[in-house]
Amino acid sequence: MNVSPESRLEELGLILPPCPPNTSNYLGTVTVGDLVFVAGHGPFKDGELIHKGRVGETMDVDTAVEAAQLVALNMLSTLKAEFGELGRIKRVVKLLIMINSAPDFDKHQTIANGASDLMVDVFGENGKHARSTVGMAALPLGLAVEAEGVFQITS
Repeated sequence: MNVSPESRLEELGLILPPCPPNTSNYLGTVTVGDLVFVAGHGPFKDGELIHKGRVGETMDVDTAVEAAQLVALNMLSTLKAEFGELGRIKRVVKLLIMINSAPDFDKHQTIANGASDLMVDVFGENGKHARSTVGMAALPLGLAVEAEGVFQITS
């Protein structure tokens, strides 16, 4: 018997935050065929930016990992709002994780695992994905972490 992604989140003690609103002239998701492109998401909870700062200067790695996990939860919240249930997600295809980091910071992959591990925890083998992780000199609003993704859905 398959366990729903929502049940897996509950087992993990995680709650999807409310779907973050768009604040500019873009869509939160665009579906082309069976692929859903999810716009960049930040670490917001209840409309408030929770993790702001530069990793390696004003934020430690453990806090940034939490930020990456919250970003992933926000992406899932957007997908649930779009499709009504996370069971429509057939596969996590690709994540791009952007980290606001000090110039000499070199543990980007550790932070990105906060988002990647969550996807595997929620979707099992179908949560394993291709990934790019990059350090940025700055992110909008001072976000510590931003991520976008590509997901395959069932019809």
